[in-house]
Amino acid sequence: MEPIRFFNRYTGQVETEKVYGEGFLKWTYANPLGRIALESFVKRPFFSSWYGRRMSGRASAARIAPFIKLYGIDVSEMADEPSSFASFNEFFYRKLKPEARPVDPDPDSVVFPADGRHLGFEKASEISSVFVKGQRFELPELLGDARLADRFRDGALVLSRLCPVDYHRFHFPAAGVPGPVRSIDGPLYSVSPIALRRRLGYLWTNKRAVTVLETERFGRVALLEIGATCVGSIIQTHSAGEAVEKGAEKGCFAFGGSSTITIFEPGRVRLAEDLLARSADRTELYARMGDRMGGAA
Repeated sequence: MEPIRFFNRYTGQVETEKVYGEGFLKWTYANPLGRIALESFVKRPFFSSWYGRRMSGRASAARIAPFIKLYGIDVSEMADEPSSFASFNEFFYRKLKPEARPVDPDPDSVVFPADGRHLGFEKASEISSVFVKGQRFELPELLGDARLADRFRDGALVLSRLCPVDYHRFHFPAAGVPGPVRSIDGPLYSVSPIALRRRLGYLWTNKRAVTVLETERFGRVALLEIGATCVGSIIQTHSAGEAVEKGAEKGCFAFGGSSTITIFEPGRVRLAEDLLARSADRTELYARMGDRMGGAA
């Protein structure tokens, strides 16, 4: 199975991802016996709940220091010392110092909602090549609302994939007023490219949350958080109906890698050129929360 490569906006280099739990992922999604296990129990919420409880137990705190060393986590960015966390999960959805993620100040910009590897497309309805050719986004299924899908079908879409090594809080890409969060139940498949290369539909099958953000500059913006294997908890930390600034925290994921999706109304946003160029080549762009994702069209 081919490695996962992405383009790092900051180093200007194509890099190979060091995948947490790579052996298990490959076995589960590429091995016939693994696929039986996937459908029997790995995709089911009870499996992620069981693993989540393990990561929230006090014994799990022993995993923090080795994880930081193995993946080169920058502890200087963290708001709290690694020794202060009572469990691995507390470390996993850690907060950062505000200066660690400055928010692009341009009033006409939208920013990445999370640290991660991003793919951007000019029209949600015309996405036909993501990790492999021929896989299309099914917007009505993703949003769980055909009328809402029709509003956004020709707008720009950004898929942001968070790895277990990433900062796992997600933020608002623009200032505005968020509506209520609508939860859609589903299983918890992996959203790693190892899995999505086989079936992109995991994105609109998995458990997810949908929020519509009303903005002055960019119209309505659809914000989705998608659960995944070992990520049964999508925790919202904002208040619906209360105005938020660009870059304000929206919520966080508990243990595991996951994804957010941001969709704009047609003609409102032009995505950043490096994001579009890399995505056209089916290569994810690594960028951090708060950095420019695009601007007013």
